[in-house]
Amino acid sequence: MLNHLTLTRKTPLTASSLGFSGIHTSYVNRGILSETGSSRVLAFGYLALLSGYPVLTKAVTSAILTLIGDLICQLTINRTSSLDKKRTLTFTILGLGLVGPALHFWRIKLLMLILYLLSEIRNSIRYLYLSKVVTATGLSGAVLRLLLDQFIFAPIFVGVFLSAVVTLEGKPSNVIPKLKQEWTGAVLANWQLWIPFQFLNFRFVPQNFQVLASNVVALAWNVILSFKAHKEVVSK
Repeated sequence: MLNHLTLTRKTPLTASSLGFSGIHTSYVNRGILSETGSSRVLAFGYLALLSGYPVLTKAVTSAILTLIGDLICQLTINRTSSLDKKRTLTFTILGLGLVGPALHFWRIKLLMLILYLLSEIRNSIRYLYLSKVVTATGLSGAVLRLLLDQFIFAPIFVGVFLSAVVTLEGKPSNVIPKLKQEWTGAVLANWQLWIPFQFLNFRFVPQNFQVLASNVVALAWNVILSFKAHKEVVSK
């Protein structure tokens, strides 16, 4: 029986060990998991899975969250008398095959792009003898990541996801009407929920804990996304 878990690490974790190849992230865990508690053991186990099987772990996590999110939507928002199992299965498959892998590879590329942009910005500022202007690299990095994540990736991803749901449910002719009706509202809802959270997440949460933190908010987002994806298309 594991009653006490202490994580000691003399060498820093690298981004490659966490599935972020090409990027080095200095990290020393100073007793974060040293207190007794099953939640800390579970957190450590989840991080170990992220380290060993990053894509699969994120895919399965997304599948579970999309499944729960759709069930909550059906039971509390749609108030359906009987669950639409086909709908839930479709949503879960998209979580497994689209959401998890897409977010994984997007965040890797995003990190690499941010490091490049920050390097170029710093070089430009040095060239103009204004290096003292930028003193908060962490803040600038958080803002850049937030802008790219929410204003480039999110609008595209919402459109792809809504289109995939409608197509997999056998209504490909409704893709364009669905996007016209729901895309703007879904993107605005995404910004209202994710922009405040992602800023705090990018700014203050260690890189290897960011996915874990975002999974909490992802459950609420999946409820919203399920509602948007399954609203009837209004004929005009």
